[in-house]
Amino acid sequence: MAMLAVLLPVLMLGVVLLLGRYEELLLPQDGADRREPVGVPPAAAVGRKEKVQSPWP
Repeated sequence: MAMLAVLLPVLMLGVVLLLGRYEELLLPQDGADRREPVGVPPAAAVGRKEKVQSPWP
């Protein structure tokens, strides 16, 4: 039982590290071929500030 208490955390750490490496292999490396989400405004509109008329002086 003591052996299980020692080996189980080490094995779990190994599994987590292996899953991280596996995820890196599956995901694309560069974001050039990714499409932007629909809710993101175009880059030209991001830097532009519009004046909002307020009823307060």
